[in-house]
Amino acid sequence: MRATNGKSTRQRRKAMKKRVEGSWGTRHTSFKIAHQTYIQAQEYAYIGRKQKKRNFRKLWIQRINGQCRALGITYSRLMEGLKKQNIAINRKMLSELAIHNPEQFKAIVLKVKTSMEKK
Repeated sequence: MRATNGKSTRQRRKAMKKRVEGSWGTRHTSFKIAHQTYIQAQEYAYIGRKQKKRNFRKLWIQRINGQCRALGITYSRLMEGLKKQNIAINRKMLSELAIHNPEQFKAIVLKVKTSMEKK
């Protein structure tokens, strides 16, 4: 008698269908196509995790630059001044300050501007 290992096959296929539940058409009914869909989704997820880091950095820089220009300095000059004054604050925190605490952000910018004017 031929052993088909039916129970484990059924469990494996059922688990795969569960993973692609929200897909359209044969992408959630046919095992082969569902498996391909799942693999592609995992690849996109992997790529997306890398892109997320880039996208957030871009967003933070845009926010900082927008607030800086309103205060009469460019983003690159601000970062140069922060580095020269050994102020260790990352872009994420600067962005949060620019959005939620503009007066503190303004104080940092003014400190940088005055130090840049002296030199």
